[in-house]
Amino acid sequence: MTITPIESRLSVSGQPNEAEIADLSTKGFALLINNRPEGEEPDQLGSAAEAAAAEAAGLAYLHIPVTGPGITHEDVARFREAVESAPGPVLAHCRSGSRSLTLWALSEVLAGRLRRDDLLAYGRERGFDLSGAVRWLDTHGDTPDGT
Repeated sequence: MTITPIESRLSVSGQPNEAEIADLSTKGFALLINNRPEGEEPDQLGSAAEAAAAEAAGLAYLHIPVTGPGITHEDVARFREAVESAPGPVLAHCRSGSRSLTLWALSEVLAGRLRRDDLLAYGRERGFDLSGAVRWLDTHGDTPDGT
């Protein structure tokens, strides 16, 4: 699992295994957010196993399962609130880290902290393609109320 720092309070990664989750608190993380739907791949760890591993490591755990086209304004708001209210740094993951970064980048655009025109560069600078976030904004609007 490669951890990519995004902001001081957020990093993203691909799917961690149980040993990697156990090590997260020693790296300073306080919250693990899982953005993968259950059963996305047959060999993924799964929410219950992740929650148990996070608890054993002293981490808070939150499951916000999303797929790119199915992301809602509520998903974006829940993700932002979780990151902002966490007692320390957050690691959010999906299969590659892209959906987790997409949730954060969308929340930044909706909050007026990131310009829509800067989304692709923002993703590229962090090693991710955020063209899906641009398409999401085309469909859902770039304000919190969807206009």
